[in-house]
Amino acid sequence: MKQAFKKTERLNEKKLVQKVFKEGNSLFKYPFKVIYLEFDKTTDYPAKVLISVAKRNFKKAVTRNKIKRLIREAYRKNKYLLCDNYTNERKNCFKTRIIVLIYVGKEVMKYQEIEKKINLILQELKHDSLSKQK
Repeated sequence: MKQAFKKTERLNEKKLVQKVFKEGNSLFKYPFKVIYLEFDKTTDYPAKVLISVAKRNFKKAVTRNKIKRLIREAYRKNKYLLCDNYTNERKNCFKTRIIVLIYVGKEVMKYQEIEKKINLILQELKHDSLSKQK
């Protein structure tokens, strides 16, 4: 799987955003609240992702953008965890999902800590997908 985070992988369709907030499941791994939903479209990537950082917690846009960059990078490097193995074949991935990552922490975490949490989240989403298939 290519380690890129293309525009097509980003969630920007208003209807899908509303649908995931209305019908999606959620989990919480500090400092992230995750809302996710499986959907039927076939794509070349394992998920459509939306990353959000609250203006209430970080007043300066510079800080919010830095946190978003760190989260995007951690997701980009570890999105392969949503698939069975490391090949480029789409059939090895589970159902495509919509994932909303909401950063609810009050301070900026180090990249290593963010990456560790993203790993845990992606593994839990994969496990959830496996348990639903059985």
